[in-house]
Amino acid sequence: MFFTMPAKAPLLYPSQTKLLKELGERLRDARLRRRFSVSLVAQRANVSRPTINKVEQGDPAVTLGTYLRVLSVLGLDKDLTQVAADDLVGRRLQDAALHVPRRAPKKKTLAEPAAEDM
Repeated sequence: MFFTMPAKAPLLYPSQTKLLKELGERLRDARLRRRFSVSLVAQRANVSRPTINKVEQGDPAVTLGTYLRVLSVLGLDKDLTQVAADDLVGRRLQDAALHVPRRAPKKKTLAEPAAEDM
């Protein structure tokens, strides 16, 4: 069973496109170092050969699940544990103990005596 990819690739910033292309190149290099054919990786990842080619080109329309399956075939799936493992910005914000200021309590106004009380 082969999975279908989205019809239209999402728009990415140039820096994001570059990251995906570099990831694809690294996956291709890993495949070649292991002397795995595109057909073998496609079969083990349960995707088509053209999908493997798109992965190796860094195509943004390829699902993250497909990238994960290819990483797993290459024995690199544990590398995903490093993604966002150290959230420096989040930790700095947390350490700064930024808090939302509370509103000042409403001032109580003296109620005017009712006309009947007089």
